[in-house]
Amino acid sequence: MSSSWFVYAIGFLAQLLFSARLVMQWIKSEKTKKIETPTLFWKLSLQGAVLLFIYGYLRDDMAIMLGQFLVYGGYFRNLQLQGEWGKSGIMFKIYVIALPILIALYLIFLGQLDWADLVKGDNISTWLIILGIVGQLIYTARFIYQWIHAERNQESDLPWNFWVISLVGSSLIFTYGIFRNDPVLIAAHFFGAIVYIRNLFIIRKSEE
Repeated sequence: MSSSWFVYAIGFLAQLLFSARLVMQWIKSEKTKKIETPTLFWKLSLQGAVLLFIYGYLRDDMAIMLGQFLVYGGYFRNLQLQGEWGKSGIMFKIYVIALPILIALYLIFLGQLDWADLVKGDNISTWLIILGIVGQLIYTARFIYQWIHAERNQESDLPWNFWVISLVGSSLIFTYGIFRNDPVLIAAHFFGAIVYIRNLFIIRKSEE
């Protein structure tokens, strides 16, 4: 599909939301000298995931679409654990519930993408598709791990292993982005890796 400026604008807007959540979380953690998980982190995650899924569709990129699809429920659950979902505004709820439903209906009934093209490797080599999917699966696993951790403790937080998994998955996606000539992935995961490493240092210091 098109790789026009409009498509990239959607991708960069999505990553801007993801970067904003990390910056906010990072600053708050630096102030308290321990890992913090503000409510806005999860709200920005939900909004960014919708846009990045659309970007993945426009780029014919199964790896991106799969990653956002798998973590969406975890974002919702963390808002519930923080007791903030019910307090969210109506426009936010419409955006994160109605828009994904409309996207799904469009893909099912009106979408022109041949889904087989996403995995056949006609435009992307098979090994690169595998690298992207593996990277996204590992990157996604951080929120699956965090979700299980949060359910066990009935508390929304971001533990040590979350950041380790983030760093491994992000490194793979960064490599994938280089081979795919995808500036959205390259910029996002270069910056993200810096924050992940810093959060690991904050956790280590808080435990001393």
